[in-house]
This record gives sequence, structure tokens and C-alpha cells, in this order.
Amino acid sequence: MAKTLRVVVPPHPLIAHWLTMLRHEGTPPALFRTAMEELGRWLSYEAMRDWLPHRKDLVKTPLGSTEGTVIEAAVPLLAVPMFPGGLHLWEGARQVLPSAELCLGGLPETIEAQAGVVMFLDQIRRGDELIDLLQRLEQLGVEAPRLRVITALSASPGLKRIGESYPEITIHTGCIDAELDEQERILPGIGDPLQRLGIRTAQPN
Repeated sequence: MAKTLRVVVPPHPLIAHWLTMLRHEGTPPALFRTAMEELGRWLSYEAMRDWLPHRKDLVKTPLGSTEGTVIEAAVPLLAVPMFPGGLHLWEGARQVLPSAELCLGGLPETIEAQAGVVMFLDQIRRGDELIDLLQRLEQLGVEAPRLRVITALSASPGLKRIGESYPEITIHTGCIDAELDEQERILPGIGDPLQRLGIRTAQPN
């Protein structure tokens, strides 16, 4: 049986609301940043629902004992945000994943055998950036079951390319848009996150 890329678009009204704030051309930079953070939080909450290692534990309450569930802290979790918008997604996600180890500026040289990896990208257009990351993770021995990808928005062409090379990974996204324009921008999309976040890039000398 052919393997199929798993793309999850959670039907949550808060996710839809904050994605709409990203889309709106009149959204100011501060609110755009907040929307990225909120999407990072809610998409991460959904992505961790059936993925975080956990165990049963007996707990004593003030009045008795009962069985509870606790997150397995012995299993490390790495957060890998891609600049710029991926970092803002992580700022929201860290409320859901407070014990995750933040990897800024790329992947570490080695990754523990049991570690989970969560990648944050502002959007998936052609998929090149994510495919490059997945290739490097593959070289580090990290396979699909240990990965989650969180992105505010995805384009169908990019998902198709990713699925052709890495059909077993799971991506959580706010929405899937069908097209790219001639400049490879997502339509209708959210525009240029750098510009909309109010981030200025250095000009060449």
C-alpha cells in the first residue's frame, strides 16, 4: 500500500480566527506577531495530543489515591524554529512545551536516539526548506515517527513535493491553499512574514 503524507488541519475556531488575522492585509505587525504566537500554541496543542510520551502514575490526593497520567520527562524533546516566523510560532508553542530544548540557528550535531523533534516554519511554499531539514535529520538518524512539523499555512504544490520524498511525516497546519503565483507566493496566503512582522533585512554594501 502506498504511503501518504499526513497533513492535519485542526477544525478549531481559535486556529481559524488567528489564521484570519494573519491573512488580513490591515493587520498591524504587533497583532500579526500575536497571531503567529497563538497559532503556534494551538497547533502545537493539537500536534501533541497523540504524540507526547506519557505514563500512568499513582497519585495521592488530599482525600485518597487515584491513577493519573504524567508526561515522560526522560524522553527529550527538541524544538527547531526556522527564522523568522518559525520563531514566533515557537514563542506560542513554548507554553505547551515548556520542557523542550530550543535549537536556534539549525540542528545540533547529534540527536539522542529517543528524542522527539518539532519543527516550526511560518509557511510551506515549494517545500524546499523543509525537505532540506528532513534530509539533515535523516542523516542524524531521526525518522518520521519522531517528527512533527508545525506551520501556519501550507501550499498544495509544496505538500506534494514533500510527500513524494517523505510520505511518512506528519504536518499540522492552519490551512492548505491551492496555488503559488509566478513569484512562488502562496495564494491567497498571508503575504511576506518578514515584511508583515516589521523586520528589516540588511542591505548589501
